[in-house]
Amino acid sequence: MILIKEAITKKEMKAYVTFPFSLYKNNPYWVPPIISDEIDSFDKTLNPVFKHAEARYFLAYKNNKIVGRVAAIMNWTEIKEQGIRKMRFGWFDTIDDIQVTKALLEKVKDIGKKNSLEFIEGPVGFSNLDKVGVLIEGFDHIGTMITWYNHPYYKTHLEELGYLKAKEWHENIIQFANINPKDFHKISKIVAKRYRLTSLDIKKVDQVLPYVDKMFDLFNKSYSKLASFVPISNNQIAYFKNKYIKLIDPEFIKFVVDENDELVAFAVTMPSFSKALQKANGKLFPFGIFHLLKAKRQNTEAILYLIGVRPDYQKKGAVSMIMDSYYNTYQEKGITKLIRTPELEDNVSARQLWKNFKPEIHKRRRTYYKNID
Repeated sequence: MILIKEAITKKEMKAYVTFPFSLYKNNPYWVPPIISDEIDSFDKTLNPVFKHAEARYFLAYKNNKIVGRVAAIMNWTEIKEQGIRKMRFGWFDTIDDIQVTKALLEKVKDIGKKNSLEFIEGPVGFSNLDKVGVLIEGFDHIGTMITWYNHPYYKTHLEELGYLKAKEWHENIIQFANINPKDFHKISKIVAKRYRLTSLDIKKVDQVLPYVDKMFDLFNKSYSKLASFVPISNNQIAYFKNKYIKLIDPEFIKFVVDENDELVAFAVTMPSFSKALQKANGKLFPFGIFHLLKAKRQNTEAILYLIGVRPDYQKKGAVSMIMDSYYNTYQEKGITKLIRTPELEDNVSARQLWKNFKPEIHKRRRTYYKNID
């Protein structure tokens, strides 16, 4: 018999967050989160996303043992303002028992039905800044700190339960040796002169902070036409700024501004923390923080996290200035491999950015949907 119980107390929430640690124990490709950070992200008093969203967390038990988990999420901006009557599910993990998957998703579906929603889709997070998708290819590649990993049977469970493909994302590896700076160096100089643009040379966090609000405003404008888009609120921007910006190497953040110091393009990359997080095993202290700091200083891999270009500059070559700046930074820091985070398969403009760098698709992931009867 499978029992579904809502996680409410601190003890239950810790059990919810730590369940994957047993499910993926000794798996060389799973990257664990920092347990305290994960718990805080679910706290309504700490995460401002809950000003616009609601979530409940459920654990599945079999023979008094936790065998699965899922988050049932409603993003009210999406539902009320965009008119997309979606019931989201995320942070979904289960043993290889389709009845556990069915029981968890039926609980999510029931919540959607009670709120008169039309369909259920996942796995997704609260917003566009969260992890997304079930991994369907690339199980033998290490994950990143901003993606979920899962066993191959997740896809099978969902499809056997009648869930259909909603959206697909691709992840790419780019070997730094494949990048020829001649492809963008000359263009970069021409674009800068023609449009009076400047690529900022960022060295300190203090130089980043004045542009963070503008960066997310540009992020909202750049991604507004994508099918999965839900705008990032000002409260979420402030939360992200306070929690994450100071942890990122400022030299891995690039800005292009016009003659009025208005942001035209930006990109955020970061050293890969995957192996450091595996060594930390969910804990910052006493030693986890040292693994992360070492990865920040000494790394041969970089994660391409976010990139955005103001719509009126998207076909004017502004990205060449970003790439020119990154090439110099990566060369100085000894980066040999670039890893592109999930990119919607129908995001043609984004694919065009990397086409000359011989990107290799090494992972695919999907969200699945099912109508709520």
